[in-house]
Amino acid sequence: MGRAEDRRARQRGGRRAAPTPSSTASISTASAEEPVTVVGGRAAARRAAQGKGRARGKAKAGKDGRSFIRRLFTWKKIVGTFFGLCLLGMGAFVALYMMISIPKGGNSDATLQSNVYKYGDGSLLTRDGRRNREIVDLSKVPKPVQHTFVAAENKTFYKDNGVDLKGTARGLLNTLSGKGAQGGSTITQQYVKNYYLTQNQTVTRKLKELVISLKLDRTKSKDYILAGYINTSYYGRGAYGIQAAAQAYYHVDAQKLTVQQGAYLAALLQAPNQYDWAIASPTGKKMVQARWNYVLDNMVEENWLDKTKREALTFPTPKEPKAAPGMDGQTGYLVDAANNQLAKQLVSQGTSDNFNDAMNLVKAGGWTITLNIDKKKQAELEKAAKSQLTSKLDPKKRSVDADVQAGGASVNPKTGAVVAMYGGKSYYQHFRNNATRTDYQPASTFKPVILAAALDEDAKTQSGKPITANTVYDGTSKRQVLDNGTKVGFAPENEDDQNYGNITVQTAMNKSVNSVFAQMGVDVGMDKVLKVASQMGMDTANLRSVPAQTLGTMGASPLQMAGVYATLDNHGRQVTPTIIKSVENSRRSVTLPNPIGGQVVSREAADSVTSVLTGVVDDGTAKVSVRDNSHRDGRKVAGKTGTSDENRSAWFTGYTPDLVTSVGLFGESKKNGAQVSMYKAGGFDRVNGGGFPAQIWATYTFGVSATGLTFDLNTTQGAAVQPTYTPTPSPTPSPTPSQTPTSASPSQTPSKSPSQTPSQSPSQTPTQSPTGPTPTPTDGQGPVDPLNPNDRQ
Repeated sequence: MGRAEDRRARQRGGRRAAPTPSSTASISTASAEEPVTVVGGRAAARRAAQGKGRARGKAKAGKDGRSFIRRLFTWKKIVGTFFGLCLLGMGAFVALYMMISIPKGGNSDATLQSNVYKYGDGSLLTRDGRRNREIVDLSKVPKPVQHTFVAAENKTFYKDNGVDLKGTARGLLNTLSGKGAQGGSTITQQYVKNYYLTQNQTVTRKLKELVISLKLDRTKSKDYILAGYINTSYYGRGAYGIQAAAQAYYHVDAQKLTVQQGAYLAALLQAPNQYDWAIASPTGKKMVQARWNYVLDNMVEENWLDKTKREALTFPTPKEPKAAPGMDGQTGYLVDAANNQLAKQLVSQGTSDNFNDAMNLVKAGGWTITLNIDKKKQAELEKAAKSQLTSKLDPKKRSVDADVQAGGASVNPKTGAVVAMYGGKSYYQHFRNNATRTDYQPASTFKPVILAAALDEDAKTQSGKPITANTVYDGTSKRQVLDNGTKVGFAPENEDDQNYGNITVQTAMNKSVNSVFAQMGVDVGMDKVLKVASQMGMDTANLRSVPAQTLGTMGASPLQMAGVYATLDNHGRQVTPTIIKSVENSRRSVTLPNPIGGQVVSREAADSVTSVLTGVVDDGTAKVSVRDNSHRDGRKVAGKTGTSDENRSAWFTGYTPDLVTSVGLFGESKKNGAQVSMYKAGGFDRVNGGGFPAQIWATYTFGVSATGLTFDLNTTQGAAVQPTYTPTPSPTPSPTPSQTPTSASPSQTPSKSPSQTPSQSPSQTPTQSPTGPTPTPTDGQGPVDPLNPNDRQ
């Protein structure tokens, strides 16, 4: 055997092969010449031993020499399992496909019912039985307008098989993981969801949607599906379908829509309430314009629109909303307020993922909603607004009179029930509810909140003295506010630059002295003031804790301020105004929260503020309209006036032991809706809170509230239990001309009503002020991405 053969033998057997005679002879010959290492020596023995060890290891591992784990996970088994699962999934899908068929008709929500609205006593308020929707044939919709919807929602609509597997899979994963709704559906899938199925975010619904969409795409034409989609979708403003939307936003029929108008309606479908131009925030308007551009750019990309024509198109600003039939007078305001509260509750209790979906459920019909509105009180509030304001305004004589808007809300402090609401002269004439709008400053009606915080927090002045109704402050106009002896750069001016010298907190509240409450806010700590304001019902989430807030420069609504003062009237227990008494629906249940919450301000603090506020009525800015009113009949009253910077808003919020009402007047341009001043309105140099607002309040309250009631106060301070001292203002010349009425009305005399907000206060419009709230859509959901066709509210 040669050396090569010998080596192969050792490799095969782990030991040296037996030498042949010829090889032995060769070794002998070689040994005579030089030493030779015998192959079969110690090294061979070691290799033999190692071979035996490996053999024993193989015996333990198995016949093929692999471990248990390696034998369990072989590539054949892995591949086999994968294909098995695929076959199983395919089988399951085939079974679903065979089992699920296209429903013969639409779901119950698609067959829309009316909503019934009732007064608190059960009598009928209104019903919206005439659903604002009219089905139109696709041939009546211009082809370019049809393309806008495809460009916005599903560019591959004419090519795909009706489903987006990637988007559906993403939606299923999000549903399983609890992340909520996720876009990604095709037009076909959205139509199937809207018409045949429901809005519920479940795996079962999504699988049905997938199968029905596939079958519908095979059995129906693309035009049939597109027509169904644009006729069943909700566009906002109570409009279902493209015909109603065309009327609601542009006052034309669908067949007369232009391509740019169609692009706006298509853009609306992503977030109808957030993108409605009439109520959209500045951010919402920017987003819908971006979405509008996105739609038109996609049309150019798909060769549905010439690029040159596209560049010439301008954004088609929608027209002002028109009220639905049967919503005239105050009815539309009441219905909208009830619908908004119900939608928010549906989101809060988890029935809907967001406000838009919740509002769709409300608009779908089938609800019986009983409101807390008292028929008599509602009628009296409307009459008071007419007799004390609207009948005295004459736009033909004074153009500014056309810019005056009024809103009011009346609340039972023991139950939180909204018993009356005034949203404006008429829902047909002014679509926006002035009772719930939050874009005007509450001005000095915020001062009681500062005092409540001071008393509740046991705050002290800069000199270390406890703050009470009798604490003396410097009422000098333009006095620098101090924080631990350091000027903070804020020196508010009192009305007409009046200097009051050293005055008590009680007198400062009576005269609404800005310099005193600016200093008090810093003494308490503005962060604490805003915390108490939030607990009492104001929206302070995005406000900065700066001294300027003491002048009431944030935004607030009459409904919110009624809730704040109701908390004071209810001895510090939180009151959240609610317009809904009960809700009934055959398919869904709604649990309304208790409007009366916990103790957010101590009883002594709340009662002390009430005591102080009686002085405003009896010896302050409201005494002419309220104290001297011939219909008061001995009623106990507490309240506060407010007049904002540049006279853009004027307020009176007051209460008796059984009723809290807030009335606000707002300067709103009739031409473009911008905030404007109300100087000279009604024939007066300035509209003060002690004028029209207090007159409306007194006429209404003294006509409906009970007599003989007293405030059950647990306090030893304030005008209700101590006499009020009124100092004589120092004779500082006023830079502002004295307000002498140009027409006879003694209750409107401004000399008794110091302004509540100095000229240095931030801009009236909260959206323009760094300290004001930023408007957002609805009902606690974040903004959607206008450039993402799969992002929907």
